[in-house]
Amino acid sequence: SSHEHKINFRKSKEACLSYIQDALLQKQWKRAAEFLTCYVESLEKDYSREHIGPSEMIWRIGTEILWHHSQSSMKEFNCFMEQMKTLGVKRYLKVCLEHVFHLLCNGQIDEAYQNLSLAESWRFGEQTAIQDKEMKLIEAYRGLLDYCSWSKQKSILLEHGEDGFSDLAVEQEMHRYFRKAAVNLKEIIKIPGVWDVFVKCYVDLLEFYGDHNEARQVLNEYAYNSKFPANPNAHVYLYQFLKRQGESKKSLISALKILHDIVPSHELMIDFNTMLQKSKKRKKRRLGLEVIFAALDYAGWKENVKAWSCLARQVKQIVTSEKYVDWIKQEWNSRKDWWPAFHFSRYLAKRNWQENKSLSYEKALVAGIVLGKDCKYFKYVSHQGCKAQLKRFRMLKKFVNRHNPVYLRISG
Repeated sequence: SSHEHKINFRKSKEACLSYIQDALLQKQWKRAAEFLTCYVESLEKDYSREHIGPSEMIWRIGTEILWHHSQSSMKEFNCFMEQMKTLGVKRYLKVCLEHVFHLLCNGQIDEAYQNLSLAESWRFGEQTAIQDKEMKLIEAYRGLLDYCSWSKQKSILLEHGEDGFSDLAVEQEMHRYFRKAAVNLKEIIKIPGVWDVFVKCYVDLLEFYGDHNEARQVLNEYAYNSKFPANPNAHVYLYQFLKRQGESKKSLISALKILHDIVPSHELMIDFNTMLQKSKKRKKRRLGLEVIFAALDYAGWKENVKAWSCLARQVKQIVTSEKYVDWIKQEWNSRKDWWPAFHFSRYLAKRNWQENKSLSYEKALVAGIVLGKDCKYFKYVSHQGCKAQLKRFRMLKKFVNRHNPVYLRISG
């Protein structure tokens, strides 16, 4: 009966999808392709009165399989995507975008540009207004490819030097791509969102033509407009721009302070610490110590010689002057329960000594001050250094022994 057919169809469809999911999770692309073929055929052979249209699932699963299948070709992928575009107008622009991404990944830039141009001219009644955001993305990516063409022409111009008529032709071509790219890139970055690649390219265009005020305005808006989501890269781009423009240290510190608040483990924290340490203001030097301690809380920084050098240098300055030892104490109090095992174990002392003696030296100095001369890390590294008759390790041992009372102050 019709009712039984519907029940059986639903069961078989669910079972087929379950097999597809299992094959995808196990990366069995051939098996997944076979089940997807069965699934599509079952939809086509369904004679129930209830209309079951092709779902987004076929598009998503099919794309994944074709991308990974060892025997799939770009020709097959293009054919599949063209079929997906005809399944429904609601997904047309999304499918176009994904098609473009795959073309770009395969180095087919001209084909990608052509697909974007076709998608940009697409119109379908009310759907055009509904898919306004997708259309903006289509235009933005076309602007991105125009930027790439502009960049190529720029490279040609710089390579040729001064060459009369050929230079003029290249310059005209460059400016044509600039106008096309700038219009579309400017539009997308007005919409609140994360537009890193578009912002970088637009700023590059503006800087090349000397429009530094517009570039600054774009970056400030991207970093500080509350309508945009919090984005560490926005502050990185602003900092890099300010640095290129030779802005004051105050401006640079201001930009990095916000980045520190968002991502204390960012690689620019070394630059931030260095600037703060050179400041004459006590408050900024105190912040510098906080910044470098915070960075070293993260595993990715454990063997960063520059970071340990920054911390060791500041700790040494504080201990030598006997001023602001409380700064070290305050930072150490929140870390004394876990930093010894995280950074200063005997195992790490051995490994650091074998792999990087400069790293072991900087860490040993910090360990000796915050954990005292009996610290496992300090004892092992100083012993090995003296055994190897390395002068700076003998001086390190003397320095820590001489300032052991500081450890007593820090440990409370």
